[in-house]
Amino acid sequence: MRRAILLLLATAGLALVLLPGAASAEPRPAPAVVAVALPDRVPKPTPPVKPTQPSINLNVNGTNPDGSKPATSLVIMMGLTVLSVAPALLLLCTSFTKIFMVLGITRNALGLTSMPPNQVLAGLALFLSLFIMGPTVSAMNQQGVQPYLKGDKTQSAAFHDGVQPLRDFMWKTTREDEVGLMIKLSGQPKPKNKDAVQLTTLIPAFILSELRAAFIIGFVIFIPFLLIDMVVSASLMSLGMMMLPPVTVSLPFKLLLFVLVNGWGLILTALVASYR
Repeated sequence: MRRAILLLLATAGLALVLLPGAASAEPRPAPAVVAVALPDRVPKPTPPVKPTQPSINLNVNGTNPDGSKPATSLVIMMGLTVLSVAPALLLLCTSFTKIFMVLGITRNALGLTSMPPNQVLAGLALFLSLFIMGPTVSAMNQQGVQPYLKGDKTQSAAFHDGVQPLRDFMWKTTREDEVGLMIKLSGQPKPKNKDAVQLTTLIPAFILSELRAAFIIGFVIFIPFLLIDMVVSASLMSLGMMMLPPVTVSLPFKLLLFVLVNGWGLILTALVASYR
């Protein structure tokens, strides 16, 4: 009986603890309502920005029109490119081809097969070409290369201004017939003036003119030596010395004539004067 009363009291106390609202008759206050002010217009969502294309800037501080200098890596790459095409530029855009051909024809006219050696003729033609092309190269450096390295001109402007002295040099010795032939072969319309002629047309025309001039100079050089060969051959035939080669006998006379008239000086003077 005592255990039942204690169990009943414990159950009643637990109910009072877990349910406090049951012990109090006061009603709970209702929760307050908070008013939220809404904006008059709902902002539109911002459209996504179009991604920019990736670009590579080869300059140090920006572009050349802003006065910046080209990057060192770009200058090195351009230098290597020029060195790789230097033999073609030397043969096709300078006076080297004409000078080397004239010197080779002179050696053949003298009857010498290997003297002077090809290395000597090529070296003489190279330094004589540098002597002739000196003003042109200096003008190309001043008008194109240096302004581009300083950032005063863009690549296209520097190339256009720098190649103009070379165009003027090639036009001095290029015949209009060769230019017309190359324009006809290319199928292009007739250009309005010399500046409208492309380099791909001017350079082959310049080479054709150089070859023609070299053959004309070679013909003039061959004439006196040919006369010496004919005189020596006729003399040997009249003396009955048919077993003696005429070339062997005429060679000393050719060398003597060439030295007496200062042949190398006359040839070099004629070559240099043809570009002035």
